[in-house]
Amino acid sequence: MLRIFLFNATGISPNACFAQEFFIHGFTDMESSVLLVMSFDRFLAIRNPLRYSSILTSARVAKMGLVFLLKSMLLVLPFPFTLKRLIYCRKSLLSHSYCLHQDVMKLACSDNTVNFFYGFFVALCMMSDSVFIAVSYVFILRTVMGIGSHKERLKALNTCVSHICAVLIFYVPIIALASMHRFGKHKSPMAMILIADVFLLVPPLMNPIVYCVKTRQIREKVLGKLGIK
Repeated sequence: MLRIFLFNATGISPNACFAQEFFIHGFTDMESSVLLVMSFDRFLAIRNPLRYSSILTSARVAKMGLVFLLKSMLLVLPFPFTLKRLIYCRKSLLSHSYCLHQDVMKLACSDNTVNFFYGFFVALCMMSDSVFIAVSYVFILRTVMGIGSHKERLKALNTCVSHICAVLIFYVPIIALASMHRFGKHKSPMAMILIADVFLLVPPLMNPIVYCVKTRQIREKVLGKLGIK
């Protein structure tokens, strides 16, 4: 992306493009899985605070991380191979500043049915994370509503604000980009580029800010490093 914006070097080799979309989709799915685990973490902290440390041990968290890492990588592993088997005979002009599966497969003039349905399956798997996150927050709200003290209810909900912000920052650009690809018949090329760049760049930029602002321990450490008390 820096090569494009700084030097107007817009070319990329097919193999580099396939590798790029593999890592982008893989890490995107991994981040979605992390947000799901964090929603379970919030539910557990509110529902069973006394058993929290005994349930979510370091070993158990490490195993969950490894499982989700393998799941994310294996899920998108077929992407480069299914794209490589296609024949590309159109002008190879992508809609974004980087390679995405749904964008690259549209450049093919051979049958891309397998790519379409497998890409749809991967998208469903990722969106299922958002469904489970929503379900976890339904249980969190039910638990919070059962707390007698209004002050304690607000305190419990406040622990979820950072995570809710991270979920919105992550999923809103993804849904917007997917909707434009699927339903935008007369979509603006500039809008596509802008949304795609927001999807890739804004979450890693905003997440540290969100957690720094909302988490007292992190905020104090950062301000201490900067010499601000």
